[in-house]
Amino acid sequence: MTTTKPAPAPSTPASTAGPDAETARRWLGQMLLIRCFEEKAAELYGSGRIRGFLHLCIGEEAVSVGGMAALGPEDNVVSTYREHGHALARGVPPGPIMAELFGKVNGVSRGRGGSMHLFDVGRRFYGGNAIVGGHLPIAVGLALADKLQGRPGVTACLFGDGAVAEGEFHEALNLAALWRLPVLFLCENNYYAMGTALDRHQAQTDISLKGPAYGIPGEAVDGMDLVRVVEATGRAVQAARDGAGPQLLEYRTYRFRAHSMYDAELYRSREEVEQWRQRDPIPGFQKLVLERGLGTQQDVESLAKDAAAVTDRAVAFAEAGEWEPASDSFRDVETQAAL
Repeated sequence: MTTTKPAPAPSTPASTAGPDAETARRWLGQMLLIRCFEEKAAELYGSGRIRGFLHLCIGEEAVSVGGMAALGPEDNVVSTYREHGHALARGVPPGPIMAELFGKVNGVSRGRGGSMHLFDVGRRFYGGNAIVGGHLPIAVGLALADKLQGRPGVTACLFGDGAVAEGEFHEALNLAALWRLPVLFLCENNYYAMGTALDRHQAQTDISLKGPAYGIPGEAVDGMDLVRVVEATGRAVQAARDGAGPQLLEYRTYRFRAHSMYDAELYRSREEVEQWRQRDPIPGFQKLVLERGLGTQQDVESLAKDAAAVTDRAVAFAEAGEWEPASDSFRDVETQAAL
């Protein structure tokens, strides 16, 4: 068994200024909501009310909140199948997200996508994509369209370390660099591609070094530190928006739960998971909020209660939804007549 030790914090220091009080409380509230939402989803899955696939991002909340905080409404987001946190931080309503997990028609993808295929055109959230690495070329296409149309947006593409082993990763980076497209390649490196440790599928385990081979700046970021994630992503967004071309960030993070609800999790030790839990991004940011006087203990407790209440309302919204009628089974499905 490979033991994956916590990555050291990158040498670039976090800003001593940090967020203001209102922003800090908003970020903390978002992380608490994501954690509460994911824990409730796991509970509902265990009781059989959510079925199919379910991939939780518990432990990776700083990446979800910090990555989305640096983007504007004009920017595109393309994500993986572990995208509940990204969608919530992007502003997709919790109710329709939970309803999608239930498979109800009031879900964000009308119940047809489930956990892995959240989609919200109005918020420029283009998935939830289940094929590992398959969405990187989609992100390149969106960025190319924006550039050709003269639109100011950038495209943020989130993917796991497992996608780095796919050909699409290299094809996408090559084309994005060749055409100097405004794409952010944001790697959520949680050190396991399903159950395969990083050093068993990558000869070069420093993913941030993959970018310079294509002329793309790369930076490793402590993905358990919300402030570092926000600042690094903000720099990358600005560079891409200013015409500097694509950027690569490697968020070094960790998922506390198994790869999916079907995962027996035999590839890592409990001791390793516990070691990473000591760097949980939520208590870490709570400590910063309290120490810098950005909020009180009462504020933290209130935000936690709000997260629980929002999650409960999301479940009620999902349970109140209808199932798609059988008569709609072939709606939006195109068939081609036999020649």
